[in-house]
Amino acid sequence: MKGSRPVRLLLTGGGTGGHLFPAIAAAEAFQAGYPGTEVLFVGTRRKMDAVSLGSYGFTSCSVHCYGLKGKNPAELLKALAVLPVSLVQAVGHIRRFRPDVVLGVGGYVTGPVVTAARLLGIPTVIHEQNSVPGLANRKLARIADRICLSLPDSGEFFPGGKTVLTGNPVRQEIADLARQERRQDAENLTVLVLGGSQGAHGLNMLVRDAFCGPGGELLRGIRLVHQTGERDEAEIRKCYRDAGLQAEVAAFIRDMPSVYRRADLLVSRAGATTLSELAILGLPAILVPYPFAADNHQEKNAGYYVRSGGAVMFRERELTAAALAAALVRISGDRAGRQRMGEAMRRAAFPDAAKAIVAVCRQVIKNGEKEQHV
Repeated sequence: MKGSRPVRLLLTGGGTGGHLFPAIAAAEAFQAGYPGTEVLFVGTRRKMDAVSLGSYGFTSCSVHCYGLKGKNPAELLKALAVLPVSLVQAVGHIRRFRPDVVLGVGGYVTGPVVTAARLLGIPTVIHEQNSVPGLANRKLARIADRICLSLPDSGEFFPGGKTVLTGNPVRQEIADLARQERRQDAENLTVLVLGGSQGAHGLNMLVRDAFCGPGGELLRGIRLVHQTGERDEAEIRKCYRDAGLQAEVAAFIRDMPSVYRRADLLVSRAGATTLSELAILGLPAILVPYPFAADNHQEKNAGYYVRSGGAVMFRERELTAAALAAALVRISGDRAGRQRMGEAMRRAAFPDAAKAIVAVCRQVIKNGEKEQHV
């Protein structure tokens, strides 16, 4: 792949880390395969997006827009009124940067940016991370040149002739970790709890009660690493300390490779990016999907990995702390079973997802160049 001319890649998406990190992975793959490639990320005005992108050396800018789905009438009217401004801003960013291709990775900000690219004749690709696509990608599917899918289940929502099953790319540091031999402690199991980048109160309380409540003594030998989000950090930390547990608590974990390296088992929400990382690392998981995710997409995401044998799933409304504790006791006590689950997760992974997305983008660029010469 190396040796071809560099590309000017405009990425758009955001609102959550789940959208941001696959975009970073795709940009890294472009730069590795096509040295000199320039990247511009057009996203939301969230400070977290700008900081995260800056740490990877990517330039970013934003457009002023709001989401449409699930809004009350006043909010919806406001979002619709701002759309023409969003489109004009997107046109300005595209004209200044002059991209060869625009890659949208989901989130409401992709709407005006991909639409502007289409109006300006720039090749467009969208990437859908979830089993059930979001509103923006559903609408953009009609105008995008190609649609990259992370999971096979989402294919039914898109025009068949446009879709390519690529998988969901993971950041380079996660891919590098997947190639390393992970040394596990034969005596002590480490459970990593992830509620997502914003935390997850319901899941936090279930895990807290499983370890600190009645029956928690059966879990005393387990080491615990718990990402809580800011809301629950102090309470969870105090509970574990008072119970004398071996626990590390953080509102947000920035160095994910370091904690993944030590983890034997995950208790996690079922966001697409987290699941892709667990799969490529071969980490078994107890999944508790966020019950209010749009179109219940987290439960459907989880289903793919449950069917593979790499994970078990509980619906939050049906799960008790006692049932979660029992599942932890059962899985932690079955090392061979955990190994089988880990192998099943790896079989469900798409280790070359980033390269596959790059290949799709390169193809639409070539197709666009051919059309210009006809």
